[in-house]
Amino acid sequence: MTSMQSSFVIDLGNHAQVPVISFTATNPSLSSLRSGYFIRATLNDSSQVQAITSLIQTFGWRNVVPIYADNDFGKGIIPSLTSALNEIGTQIPYQSAINPSVFDQEIVAELYKLMTMQTRVFILHMADYLGLRVLNKAQEVGMMTEGYVWIVSDGITNPLNLMGTSLVGSLKGLIGVKPYIPKSRMLDNFTLRWEGKSSKDAKVNVYGLWAYDATTALAMAIEKIGSINSNFKKMSSSRNLVNLGSYIHRVLLCIRFNGLSGDFHLVNGQLQSPSFEIVNGIGDGERVIGFWTMKYGIVREMNSTEKISVGDIIWPGESTSVPKGWVIPTNKKKLKIGIPVNEGYSTRVTGFSVDVFEAVMAALPYAVPFEYIPFTKPNGSPAGNYDELVYQVFLGNFDAVVGDVTIRENRSLYVDFTLPFTESGIIMIVPVKDKKAKNAWVFLKPLTWDLWVTSFCFFIFIGFVIWTLEHGRNEDFNGTLPQQLGTSFWFSFSTMIFTHKEKVVSNLSRLVVIIWCFVVLILTQSYTASLTSTLTIKQLEPIFTSVEELIEKGEVVGYPKGSFLQGLLRNSGMSKLKEYKTSADDLHIKFLKGEIGAAFGEIPYMKIFLAKHCSKYTMVFPKGSPLVPDISRAILHVTEGEKMEKIEKAWFGKQANCPDPSTSMQSNNLGINSFWGLFVIVGVATSFALIIFTFMLVYENKNILMQIHLKDIWKNFITSNRESGGTHIDSVDETNVRPNFSNNEEETMCDQEN
Repeated sequence: MTSMQSSFVIDLGNHAQVPVISFTATNPSLSSLRSGYFIRATLNDSSQVQAITSLIQTFGWRNVVPIYADNDFGKGIIPSLTSALNEIGTQIPYQSAINPSVFDQEIVAELYKLMTMQTRVFILHMADYLGLRVLNKAQEVGMMTEGYVWIVSDGITNPLNLMGTSLVGSLKGLIGVKPYIPKSRMLDNFTLRWEGKSSKDAKVNVYGLWAYDATTALAMAIEKIGSINSNFKKMSSSRNLVNLGSYIHRVLLCIRFNGLSGDFHLVNGQLQSPSFEIVNGIGDGERVIGFWTMKYGIVREMNSTEKISVGDIIWPGESTSVPKGWVIPTNKKKLKIGIPVNEGYSTRVTGFSVDVFEAVMAALPYAVPFEYIPFTKPNGSPAGNYDELVYQVFLGNFDAVVGDVTIRENRSLYVDFTLPFTESGIIMIVPVKDKKAKNAWVFLKPLTWDLWVTSFCFFIFIGFVIWTLEHGRNEDFNGTLPQQLGTSFWFSFSTMIFTHKEKVVSNLSRLVVIIWCFVVLILTQSYTASLTSTLTIKQLEPIFTSVEELIEKGEVVGYPKGSFLQGLLRNSGMSKLKEYKTSADDLHIKFLKGEIGAAFGEIPYMKIFLAKHCSKYTMVFPKGSPLVPDISRAILHVTEGEKMEKIEKAWFGKQANCPDPSTSMQSNNLGINSFWGLFVIVGVATSFALIIFTFMLVYENKNILMQIHLKDIWKNFITSNRESGGTHIDSVDETNVRPNFSNNEEETMCDQEN
């Protein structure tokens, strides 16, 4: 029972409330009849769609043409196939419907029509008798040669092993999907029995296995009903046939067993099959090159979890290389390349983008004829803006667009862009002014205030440390208190210009002075370099630094004529807009006259305006165009070679170094963060020197310290140094420093002395 006949029989079964079991009706539309008594003991045609689309996605084909029978069986798979292909980004540029009763001449005419198109990937879905006619005629007209791809559904692959050798020869090189039938001892025994009772050419295919399993399921259902209902025979011979049919239907839906075709399991009245075989047609039959499972997709071996590609495939023409899936049409139709134009357009098409495009097309491994069509009105003026130009590709009026077209999100919805070959983006141009304002306090600017304060404090600290270390031993650091303070601070600050004449005699002082001079050297050299930069290098800063400042001050902003930037700037809150021509002279004049305070534009035009170099352009193609990946690869080839450099020099001359305005706005003041490590070193060294000095002082005067109070040490240290100039304490004022001994202790000490 075919899919076309099934709808009539299903209707009869629905009225009689009797189950209708079919093992050949695969049309997905039968499921929409919503008959509670229809049982499909075969696979739905739409179940193989995922396996077919996985194959297409694996090989990266962007366009396919379905060829199907113009009947219910052929049309049933198209909706699910179209939806699945859209999900993976593959387009269907054309659908070929062939009537089952068509003559061979009409098949040949349709195949010649397909040969004039770009697409070379065909999905064939029809009954085997019609499919073989199409494949035979395809072989006659030369469509089974290298470069073509034929993917056939299970309508052709299922009865493949029943075909004669002469018919199988026309299937060489095709790829097909068919339900996976697991091997089992029960299947082997059945095959032996079948071949023993049938003629040599009578072989069983998957439809025979489904028929056997369907019969087995029905027998199991009736047996189950008889075992649980003793009135089964009585019900069969009475008027209760209606109830019996409904009962059998319910029991059938619950039947599950391992049959000849595998797991027999009905879900919503339909047989389920989780796996498909992927076969490759060869000279004398077929060979399995992979499997498709619902869980893992395409795998090399069944029960494998590794998602790897299929095995080696022999393609049409006995080729082993994967076809790219498209070619330039045999009718030599030229690609229509849309070109944007500006006012004053001449009939000659030239430009930087045109030269790059021609270099890219020349780098392709095949010839692509094309012609330039300017996007103009009959009077030669532009026919619209860039959005309208790009939309012409979507409408099919142009095959591609070459020019200074920006990649935008809204445009990418209906066209595909190639790789950009130069820098892209939008920048703002504003007049600049010299921020090198000189005044009497410019010498303070090289250092930040925290570095000035830290340096001053360390000069004071170093002077105190040197005085402490040299006071008792060096005459230059003795004298009255003002003299000592003046000498200490003079010595410290004079190290800044290395003019100190006082000698230091302590090794600790020398260590501190060496380290401090090293720090001072770095500070002075850094200060000199920063001050020199501030006084000599020209520093420019923009008049306006942000869009918010332009909006706040209500400045007039310029934008390129006909550009999408007008809407973008309005949406950002700018109301005072003025258009300018894309020529650099027009923009310069508007700045000189004060007509605009800032200008926005795309990087190519803005860099030409600033430095007479740098451009960013791109080319756009129809959504899903097979040329896009090849063009993008050719762009990489051109941009990585010398050809792009020659084109840039031809149109923009030798590149100049453009100053980056962002660097001129950064402060060059030196802060404490740059020198804190040096100050830490000085602090640690001086602290170390003071600690050593303290220990030496205590050690040299340990006898006296044992007899006096600690609070008198410093006072006697000053007095002794004034008298002897040394650090050793020779005399002690007996009046001020007298030990508190008892009378007995004093007498004992006197006796010892005597």
